[in-house]
Amino acid sequence: MAQALIEPLLAAGSIAPDQVTAVVGQPESAAALQQSAFRQCVIHAAGSAEAVDVWTAPLQLLAIKPQQVESAAASLPPVSGSPLLVSVLAGVNLSRLQRLFPGHRVVRAVPNTPSLVGQGLTALAWGENISPPQRQNVQDLFAGVGEVLELPEEKLDAFLALTSSGPAFVALVAEAMADGAVAAGLPRDLAHRLAHRTLAGSAALLDQRQLHPATLKDMVTSPGGTTIAGVRALERGGLRSALMEAVIAAAERSRELA
Repeated sequence: MAQALIEPLLAAGSIAPDQVTAVVGQPESAAALQQSAFRQCVIHAAGSAEAVDVWTAPLQLLAIKPQQVESAAASLPPVSGSPLLVSVLAGVNLSRLQRLFPGHRVVRAVPNTPSLVGQGLTALAWGENISPPQRQNVQDLFAGVGEVLELPEEKLDAFLALTSSGPAFVALVAEAMADGAVAAGLPRDLAHRLAHRTLAGSAALLDQRQLHPATLKDMVTSPGGTTIAGVRALERGGLRSALMEAVIAAAERSRELA
């Protein structure tokens, strides 16, 4: 997720490579990043004094697995000046972050992978004593890759389930639609391209015209036509219920991680 956030900003020139240091835990991860936009600023954490120095940076983005947060905090040197720690860890709440990183001011951010193409959504929940300049810096960082919302922390699990897990659910829908088109006779490459464009165009129409989804469905569903036959098949297969349960399951998992 850190790569999805920072790479577009580096590519756009919004931040310079010498303003960023990426600390990673595995040598193979460092090697992979050194072939990307991060190539000038990657540090392998093991035994690196530079990795320790990163904890003094004024803005730090914590993007590790939630299960690794305790070990990361254990390597924390003494810090001063209340640097800002922005966590994108699912389920790790502000109170736990503040306990683990007592010398920091902490923020929870929930971004999603469409940030890679500037179409991201990010929710922010603020810890205590965040200064106005720090707040603006965080907002500017995430505004560079999409839309930013401020939410109470208790809403973040539902936001994560819809927006961060949601791209995987949409990808499954796109894949299934393309498979159906292949079964109906289209070539595979064309089926994928058309499925992606159909999803993107439909999403743009819903968003830009502020349509209720049922309105768009009714716009293309004529009596006795092809679309209602397809909608009937989806209802028979329980698509809506399955997607609802997927979002609920993702939210519950986020709460479990806390």
